[in-house]
Amino acid sequence: MSQASVQLRNWLASFFPAPAQTQPREWLRAALGAVLGLWFSVWACALLFGPAVPLALIGPLGASAILLFAVSSGALAQPWSIMGSYLVASLVALTMSHFFGHTLLAGGLAVGGSLLLMCPLRCLHPPGAALALCMVHGGPALHELGFMAVLPALTSAVALLLCALLYNNLTRVRYPKAHAIPVDLHHTRDPAPEARVGITSDDLEQALAEFGEFVDITREDLEQLIRSTEQHALRRSMGNIRAADIMSRDVRCATPQTSVKQALRLLSDHHLKALPVVDEQQHLLGMVDLVDLLGYARPSKGRRVLRRLGWRQRVRVRDVMSASVVSVNGSAHVIELTPLLSGRGLHCLPVVEQGRLLGVITQTDLIAALHRDLVKRLG
Repeated sequence: MSQASVQLRNWLASFFPAPAQTQPREWLRAALGAVLGLWFSVWACALLFGPAVPLALIGPLGASAILLFAVSSGALAQPWSIMGSYLVASLVALTMSHFFGHTLLAGGLAVGGSLLLMCPLRCLHPPGAALALCMVHGGPALHELGFMAVLPALTSAVALLLCALLYNNLTRVRYPKAHAIPVDLHHTRDPAPEARVGITSDDLEQALAEFGEFVDITREDLEQLIRSTEQHALRRSMGNIRAADIMSRDVRCATPQTSVKQALRLLSDHHLKALPVVDEQQHLLGMVDLVDLLGYARPSKGRRVLRRLGWRQRVRVRDVMSASVVSVNGSAHVIELTPLLSGRGLHCLPVVEQGRLLGVITQTDLIAALHRDLVKRLG
């Protein structure tokens, strides 16, 4: 095949998008949501302004419904995108109609002016352009309202948005897309451990600035996709290293009846920072670490006064342990363990199977496993 034929085939292929990664079940969910959202927004608007007004706006409402229910994670479908665009498009279109009448020139200026304002206001929403045209050429129902036509547009947008908020979250699709808040465990200016190597947030910002074009995906989603891609690549290159392969099996444990003093001695004797708390059948009940124990081992002023008066409280591990424990099973890949033991600040990660403690993975165990893998690949 000649080079010209290859170029022609690639050029023709560029007319078609890549296959969607969503499943038919998601298509059905989005379609039902769009139907409900469109019906509710038209009904709410008709209730306040009469049936003719929402029918003049039904085109942009239908397009907005597709975005809010089918691509709710996109930057074009967030709440401010629809509310801001509908407000901007309505005001610009009504202003152009006031000066240029209900003409093609007014419609074109309304679309262009709306776009110029939506971009700096970060509310780009394509159905806003359709709304601008409806405001100019929508017929008597809207023209009679004058500048008050902004109200039915915003009413419809609010009704559609409320339906999207309720329906998407009830069907387990998070909406709106929340901004990721970095967790600062140590309260320092250093970035998180996983962000100090590889692709950083600054790298992503620079790449987006160099790209220069609009990307219909939130910055948080794009960063999450990149991180996930890195993890899949690492998983493939590191082979089949599982939690069960690197965990410590001879585990020092406490029971709920263990005293704070005994638990501290265990930590000191074995150079540990945390202890799993188990019952007689080795079921994991919780975790207790050095900070928890020292808080009770060094009594407060009030407890010291009570001790001098002859009252002693026998504090047990069950009184200070944390029952909410992050754990993994034996088949967890080593790549899944790294963010837990670095970014989450955990010193000890229990490995459980059907609730029973099989072993623990410490930061030392993880470092040793990564070192062995590095030596193997270099060799």
